Amino acid sequence: MSTENEGTAVPPAPSAPPVPVDAPAASAPQASGAGASTTPAPPHASGGAQGPELVHAGGAPAYASAQGQQHGAPGGPEGAWPPPQPPGTPSYADGGAGGVGAGGAGGAGTTGVWGAGYQQPAPKPKNGRGGLVAAVLVAALVAGGLGGGLGYTLAKNNDNGSSTTLSASDSGGSVKRDAGTVAGVAQRALPSTVTIEAESTNGEGGTGTGFVFDTQGHIVTNNHVVADAVDGGKLSATFPNGKKYDAEVVGHAQGYDVAVIKLKNAPNDLKPLTLGNSDQVAVGDSTIAIGAPFGLSNTVTTGIISAKNRPVASSDGSGSNASYMSALQTDASINPGNSGGPLLDAQGNVIGINSAIQSTSGGGLGGTSQSGSIGLGFAIPINQAEYVAKQLIQTGKPVYAKIGASVSLEDSTGGAKITTEGAGGSAPVEAGGPAAKAGLRPGDVITKLDDHVIDSGPTLIGEIWTHKPGDKVKITYERNGQTHTVDLTLGSRTGDS
Repeated sequence: MSTENEGTAVPPAPSAPPVPVDAPAASAPQASGAGASTTPAPPHASGGAQGPELVHAGGAPAYASAQGQQHGAPGGPEGAWPPPQPPGTPSYADGGAGGVGAGGAGGAGTTGVWGAGYQQPAPKPKNGRGGLVAAVLVAALVAGGLGGGLGYTLAKNNDNGSSTTLSASDSGGSVKRDAGTVAGVAQRALPSTVTIEAESTNGEGGTGTGFVFDTQGHIVTNNHVVADAVDGGKLSATFPNGKKYDAEVVGHAQGYDVAVIKLKNAPNDLKPLTLGNSDQVAVGDSTIAIGAPFGLSNTVTTGIISAKNRPVASSDGSGSNASYMSALQTDASINPGNSGGPLLDAQGNVIGINSAIQSTSGGGLGGTSQSGSIGLGFAIPINQAEYVAKQLIQTGKPVYAKIGASVSLEDSTGGAKITTEGAGGSAPVEAGGPAAKAGLRPGDVITKLDDHVIDSGPTLIGEIWTHKPGDKVKITYERNGQTHTVDLTLGSRTGDS
């Protein structure tokens, strides 16, 4: 499934509440088929995995219409990186203009519209039994009022200086919240989460999220959140206490959609968030997401892990950039501006980086094309993101695992087929590469990588990228109607180009 960045500004809310409209059903984009190489450089996907339209959750432009950049998709042959975006690819949940007016100005209806226009008719004179009933009701009300007054007087006279009023011992701000509660997790994690503003040299940009990775001032986020500021743009990070710091991009991985920035003049009291183990996450585990949806910084939402190893291809909708991940799926509310923010477990450990959301095919609030949460969010597993982040800090460049073969990016359920022709005139199976050494040939259809079922080329790429170069994996493939299994040692490629 794929995703796209949301980038259309949301118009202000009408003065009167709008008439509810049923949300359109999600569309299922079809991928078309160019081959992508799993050689060193992650290739752009020319045909994406079929699936609902996804939107990057990372960078809602700061109340603007700017879109967040999308990551590049690995998997293509040398010289073809990054691969082109698959058709109908969903977008990053980070990108997009985030006018608050779209959903937030709900009670702005005027009294003239909602309170006027109806006048109660004058009461008709009462007589007979009707007048008697009215008199009885008045008497009852008077008696009730008298009784209430007497009760209050007696209680006051018998008080003797002591009050029967119960009050909380502490105000809400000083109440201690247990570490395992959502409030407790939020109190600890929010001070280490930042709102990122990226602006290109031509003034375009957007807003996303990031979190403190170490005490040296490194912040981890999505590549598409900071892509506008990579070539001479402006970059800043603001903490919940209002302190704002200029920052610079240390390294970015277009294919993984991970980036690391560093604060300039970073404070010496930074507290990195604790990283969890995404491999140990189970479906049904509680999740907590922190971000700046539609520019609303420091927003906390909750949900569960809905699925694991979800193959997701996401893009910014421009057709030039795409990325693949074997994602954690969550129903925690994630919207444009959440991209790059932490997905936490119930103990407050980071288990993923919020990156994309499923989007409906139609427009959102106000009739625009702006996408919003429908309970289908996707996060890059932290085990993968941590490895990438450390590589970026050490060398400034990403390192991708590869099998050394070009695979079709056409959507299918039969597996990942090694193409008969490589992209750009290269060989479909790299001479001397991992696939060649394992005996794989053009036309072979890979159906499993270790115990993970492979239903398409994008799924294979996402699974390969959860591993490191040098890892040994077991490949199951079909050739001429027969199933074979071979061991393969993954190769490596450095950089996005």
